[in-house]
Amino acid sequence: MVDLPSSPESRQPDPSLTEPLQQDAFVRTFLARREQMEAVLRRRVGCRATAADLVQELFLRFWRRPGAPLEDLGSYLIRSAHNLAIDHLRSEGARTRNEAGLLPEQRGDSSVSLDAALEAGSDLRRVEAALRGLPERTRHIFLLNRIHGQTYGQIARSMALSQSSVEKHMMRALQVCKASVAEAPAAPSQASDAP
Repeated sequence: MVDLPSSPESRQPDPSLTEPLQQDAFVRTFLARREQMEAVLRRRVGCRATAADLVQELFLRFWRRPGAPLEDLGSYLIRSAHNLAIDHLRSEGARTRNEAGLLPEQRGDSSVSLDAALEAGSDLRRVEAALRGLPERTRHIFLLNRIHGQTYGQIARSMALSQSSVEKHMMRALQVCKASVAEAPAAPSQASDAP
């Protein structure tokens, strides 16, 4: 037989022979370290079920990725579990921050019911009616502050009033608005309860 020059490809072990051995070693090492990884994850995330889910995710990440031989696979798995817990906590924190900035309708909360929307509309109409009943100057001061965002000092200068006077007009307007919401008409269901 003639010896052919060996190519770089022929010097590496046949992957079809070494892959099952690496997978077997990985599974044994993973199972041996599973409890330790779950404990690390449970301490970090504070939930046994989440820790178990993350261990499964870690297994799948390693299983799907071509195995690179590591000297200490066990320690690498533990460190990976720790890093996965950090990633999980970061994503949960980001999700919480994002949801905190959303309106209830955007979050998909069903707690905002049609009744609550109708009640809010009714409250708004009562406040508008109460504001229309205020003296012109008081209503104007209230609108400058609450709608246009002007400070009491800015309103006082623009209307040639003292800041104390502006504060008194605002107190009167706020009391009227508060009273209008507190004086909600009796609900129809309460009227039907009477004999």
